[in-house]
Amino acid sequence: MAESKEYIRINDEKGSINISVEVVAVIAAAATIEVEGVHSLFFSYGKEPTNMLSKKALSKGVKLTIEGDDITADVYIVASIGYPVNEIGVDVQKAVISAVESTLGVKVSTVNVNICGVSLKKTK
Repeated sequence: MAESKEYIRINDEKGSINISVEVVAVIAAAATIEVEGVHSLFFSYGKEPTNMLSKKALSKGVKLTIEGDDITADVYIVASIGYPVNEIGVDVQKAVISAVESTLGVKVSTVNVNICGVSLKKTK
């Protein structure tokens, strides 16, 4: 996810700033895993288990769609058991919007949170 070579372009009087979609996805992913109740991002390793060792692995649980000035983020997570999933979803939406907008100065119009699993607590 978010592996395209798209850029968000910000033009000003001195030139342009090009921000890779991958950068936006990493910022969104980092904000997501900081939310209480989020166990991890959810993504498929595909056929290559070495994909999980990739530097791009963090952004694999985030898919971005950019149409004009609208950025839509689809975030795929595994929730920790014992937390209300609807509250986790709202908190992830707020965290992603805040992180991307404050870090990059671009507006996020939509954050769709997809809860793909629940992590059970380990017993000793």
